[in-house]
Amino acid sequence: MASSLQASNADNEPIGVQVRMELRLPRVSVRRQEDRRATLWLLFLSAPMLIFLVWPLVALVTRIPLSLLIENLSNLEVIQAIRLSLTTTALSTSTALLFGTPLAYLLARRDFRGRASIDTLIDLPMVLPPSVAGIALLIAFGRRGWLGAALNDLGLSLAFTTAAVVMAQIFVAAPFYIKAAIAGFAGVDRDLEKAAAIDGANAWQIFRHITAPLARSALFGGAVMTWARALGEFGATIIFAGNFPGRTQTMPLAIYIGLELELSVALTLSAILLATSFLVLFVVKRLLRQQLSAV
Repeated sequence: MASSLQASNADNEPIGVQVRMELRLPRVSVRRQEDRRATLWLLFLSAPMLIFLVWPLVALVTRIPLSLLIENLSNLEVIQAIRLSLTTTALSTSTALLFGTPLAYLLARRDFRGRASIDTLIDLPMVLPPSVAGIALLIAFGRRGWLGAALNDLGLSLAFTTAAVVMAQIFVAAPFYIKAAIAGFAGVDRDLEKAAAIDGANAWQIFRHITAPLARSALFGGAVMTWARALGEFGATIIFAGNFPGRTQTMPLAIYIGLELELSVALTLSAILLATSFLVLFVVKRLLRQQLSAV
C-alpha cells in the first residue's frame, strides 16, 4: 500500500510541476510583451534628447573630410597647439597625482574639524564658471596679485606664461582626481590594512602594497578624467595665461582663434578633442564597470 502511494506521488509530481510551468508560461509571455511596449515608449520619448545630444557631434565629425584633417595635422599652428596641450596636461596631471593623493587620503581616512569645509572648497573649482577661476588665479598670481607681486619683485612672472597654463589646468582639473581618489581610498577594506600592520608592515608599506593597489581603478580613472579636463580647459587659461601661439595657445584656444581665421584648423582640433574625450569616457566607464562587477 505504501509503495503504491509512493509510486503515485512520484508519478504525480512531474505532472504538478508541468501544470505549474504551463500556467506560468502565459504570464511570462505577457510580461515580456509589456516590457517590450514599455521599452518602445521609452525609446520614443527619449529620441528628441538623444538626437539633440548626438546630432551636433555627428555634424562635427562629418563636416571635415578625412584628407583635409590629415593635411591640417602638418599645420604649424596645429602642431604647436597639440604639443603644448600634451606637455602642459602631462605636467598638470602629474602634479595633481603627486599632491592630490595625500590630500585625498587625508580626507578619506581622517575625521577632523574643518574637513567638510575643505571638501566643499575642493568641489568649488568644478562648479565655478571658468572665467571666475581665471580671474581668481590672476588676482592671486598676477603681477599685481597677492603672491604675484612678491614673485614679480624677485624677477618671477607667472601670468601669461606656459606655467600659467599648467596652473589653470591644475586648478580646474585636480579636484576630479582628488574626489575619485577619496572614493577609492574610502572603499578599501580596513581589516586588510590592520592585518598587514599586525604582521609588522609600516604605514608606507601598507599604502604601497595594499591600499593603493586596491584603489588603483579609482585612482587611474580619476587621473584620466583629470587629464581630459585639463586638455579641454579654456576659460581660466585664456584669462590667466592669454592666447600666445607656441607659448600659451593650447588646443581649445587654437580652436577659438581658428573660428575667426581658419575654420578647417578649428574643425581639425575639435575632431581630435572629440575623439580623445570619447576614448577617455569609454576607458573610465569600463574601469568602473569592472570595479562594480568585482564587488
